[in-house]
Amino acid sequence: MGSFRIEGGHKLKGEIVPQGAKNEAMQIICASLLTSEEVVIENLPNILDINNLIDLLKGMGVKVRRDTPDKVSLQASEIDFDYFQTEDFIQKASRLRGSVMMMGPLIARFGMAYMPKPGGDKIGRRRLDTHVIGLMKLGAVFNNDGIVQKATAPNGLHGCYMLLDEASVTGTANIVMAAVMAEGQTTIFNAACEPYLVQLCKMLVSMGADIQGIGSNLLTIRGVTQLHGTKHRLLSDMIEVGSFIGMAAMTGSELTIKNAGIDQLGIIPEMFRRIGIKMDFKNDDIYIPAQDHYEVETFMDGSILTIADAPWPGFTPDLISIILVVATQAKGTVLIHQKMFESRLFFVDKLIDMGAQIILCDPHRANVIGLDHHHALRGIRMSSPDIRAGVALLIAAMSAKGVSIIDNIDQIDRGYQYIDLRLNSLGAKIERI
Repeated sequence: MGSFRIEGGHKLKGEIVPQGAKNEAMQIICASLLTSEEVVIENLPNILDINNLIDLLKGMGVKVRRDTPDKVSLQASEIDFDYFQTEDFIQKASRLRGSVMMMGPLIARFGMAYMPKPGGDKIGRRRLDTHVIGLMKLGAVFNNDGIVQKATAPNGLHGCYMLLDEASVTGTANIVMAAVMAEGQTTIFNAACEPYLVQLCKMLVSMGADIQGIGSNLLTIRGVTQLHGTKHRLLSDMIEVGSFIGMAAMTGSELTIKNAGIDQLGIIPEMFRRIGIKMDFKNDDIYIPAQDHYEVETFMDGSILTIADAPWPGFTPDLISIILVVATQAKGTVLIHQKMFESRLFFVDKLIDMGAQIILCDPHRANVIGLDHHHALRGIRMSSPDIRAGVALLIAAMSAKGVSIIDNIDQIDRGYQYIDLRLNSLGAKIERI
């Protein structure tokens, strides 16, 4: 596994274009299994997780054509079900959290699906109950041999009413992809409604699905017998946009984020404004001026600001790590409350070693006392524990005094394409070693 050597203290200047949305891409790629016809996906990020998922589908027999690095054509005209019994499938699928979303499409179209325990970031428990229970309500039967979970639909899938126990994005996606080919009507209440799920539903409609209530937490789906091919373009990655906003503020840089997809960002810009970051919207671009200082707001009664994650349209948990590190150089104090994953704040010990003033109250809460750029963080050697914490540490290292080394950068490469090259073109000093 490689490492980054970062020389801190360099300001960035210029324009950067966010990649296509990673989380949307995982859903869209899995949805291609619902049809025997060609599905073309544009604005695809060239990152490890996406490339590994495409490679997994290729092993299953899906025809893959990569026209350009950001455009792929997938055609699942035939699936090799013997491949699901191989060690190659188990290893590849186990490395990907998003691989679980193949179950819905496969059982909908073929009446059978296999899935080993999926991998992904080590950020705490990430149960699959919503996926399994939802598919079972549609008629799936599960048999777990300890390594590979097999699902069948001996009597076919049948629509029903279900109230999800949590608004799981991947769980909702899995259930929706199964329900579009289930007999009758399916009603899903407490469905996730983030933009990437909306994009998935719109794509499925373009393939011939019948989905009502798109964009709300109440979806009504009338099953069809067949879906056809389509062309789909991914949104800009909102997590990259948020990362670049925080990076500009933390390093005192002047940055323009082009084609940011502002209409799809929800509360994200407002949350960064609440910790004092100035920004202007120009058409679909976000301009962040160079700031020597940014000051955290308080609540109206003067109490300390709390920033917490929540299901959409709340603040996405994928940006909690980013906003925490940016708060270390703000003026003022903020309480970061990570509600959804109990291990996601464990990277803050590295920030404390760099000189940040943070009190980790418990696995879910961290009190950050901003240094207001009076004292720079200092460079150290550290390791990236997951995608988002890895980029948070990269942001910290870029603002720090001296040289930092970040190990295990495969974690960062899983979610951010060519991040070192793109940032170096703006003035950063990042070397891959």
